[in-house]
Amino acid sequence: MKKVLIIGAGPAGITAGYEFIKNRDNSSEKYEVTILEETNEIGGISRTVKYNGNRMDIGGHRFFSKDKDVTDWWSEVMPDQGAPAMDDKILKRDVAVAPGGPDPDTDDRVMLTRRRISRIYYKKKFFDYPVKMNFNTIKNMGFSTTTAAGFSYLASVVHKKDENSLENFYINRFGKKLYSMFFEGYTEKLWGRHPSEISADWGAQRVKGLSIVAIIKDILRKALPNSNNSKVETSLIEEFKYPKFGPGQLWETAAREIVSGGGTIKTGCKVTKVHTRDNKVYEVVYEENGEEKTISADYYISSMPLKDIVAGLNDVPSDIKRIADGLPYRDFVTVGLCVKKINLKNETKLKTLQNIVPDCWIYVQDTGVKLGRIQIFNNWSPYMVARPEETVWLGLEYFCTEGDKYWNMSEEEWVDFAVSELLSMDVLTDASDVIDYHKECVKKAYPAYFDTYYEIDKLIEYLNGFENLYCVGRNGQHRYNNMDHSMVTSFETVKNIKNGITDKSNIWSVNTEEEYHEEK
Repeated sequence: MKKVLIIGAGPAGITAGYEFIKNRDNSSEKYEVTILEETNEIGGISRTVKYNGNRMDIGGHRFFSKDKDVTDWWSEVMPDQGAPAMDDKILKRDVAVAPGGPDPDTDDRVMLTRRRISRIYYKKKFFDYPVKMNFNTIKNMGFSTTTAAGFSYLASVVHKKDENSLENFYINRFGKKLYSMFFEGYTEKLWGRHPSEISADWGAQRVKGLSIVAIIKDILRKALPNSNNSKVETSLIEEFKYPKFGPGQLWETAAREIVSGGGTIKTGCKVTKVHTRDNKVYEVVYEENGEEKTISADYYISSMPLKDIVAGLNDVPSDIKRIADGLPYRDFVTVGLCVKKINLKNETKLKTLQNIVPDCWIYVQDTGVKLGRIQIFNNWSPYMVARPEETVWLGLEYFCTEGDKYWNMSEEEWVDFAVSELLSMDVLTDASDVIDYHKECVKKAYPAYFDTYYEIDKLIEYLNGFENLYCVGRNGQHRYNNMDHSMVTSFETVKNIKNGITDKSNIWSVNTEEEYHEEK
């Protein structure tokens, strides 16, 4: 029996383990699967944090993909039972049964259908996301600003900039005026770098076909009969699937399937060294409960950060080590606030519990606050909230760097800081409305596209030289992948291993198509 060692129990690692255990091709070749996870949680950044009956989705995860293999996989693990979730009034009848009650992990596996609503909160006004040239935008921007934005866009059509930076990438698609209003400050808030310093690769991967033209096409498409999501940019979709109790429910369920199928998942196990010889990995060293242990396998699938795996390799050339050491990341803090009410009026036609605004995410473009996004967990799934009819459960997303003053702030300092920003934005009217709170920190949440990233091809070529080592997932490829892209890297890896394919270009080419986008 061939042995497979998988490093990391996030979406990529769990997907790879699940695919080996399921043995869909009924191959006579069997695989012994072991997954090592550094933390005590399953799901990586896609996990669900449970706190006092409330649940937090770290970063927000919409289950939407144009890849049928991915959507079929989700349905297999978490059946879509047609739960009526588009109208939260229907959910109201049994919402009190689940949160804080029976553990949903075993017998309450349901994919809900949710509205995809995200808006921009800029100067205390709501704008559509992506920005649309409609009456609401014109009213909020004012006639003179709208006119300036229109001429700015026309100028960008006539005079295209060399796309040698993310700044120029955005200007070419939206014009300088809209870029300065809705992209420049937010991007710098997210990455800690001005867009002029960031590679256009990030835009090419994350924004792709999205532009003013794409938005206009989407408006026209919706006016036609029999329209569907098959040809729409992912940021323009209107519905998505979501596990009843958050994204972690899906990965925890898949993990149990792996174990019941004979696989092994060991949490609290940090990989520290990867021993190689003759262009192969032959052994991995990890720490468990303060004790150093070793494990060997025939194949090694890694979703750990490229920086970390290179640090653990032996005899790494100095130039490769320099590139890996210099790869940048952006870290992440979510402050969960359970509040009595928020001071944002629902002026839409959509009905929600408590008539709160219907947004899943609210993007905060104002540079006067550090807050990047507000998640309203009630709108992702009311089952994420212990008392959805009485409270609003918010996730306040902040971007920082491990070790900086924000990363090192205490939970109480973070709450005071976050509440003060919400008060300044008129999202809250009184600090006494805060009932409960919780803070989560996530290291290396976002692989960044600057510094030595420009030399990453050399690093990829070096790692591909180890014939039984496969790098998958967001951090495993230092690529800002979504869940579905991370899963597909594992699909391709498993196929390669089972079919004896040594060329890994198919694994690294995932998420390079020109039609895909989803922000997160």
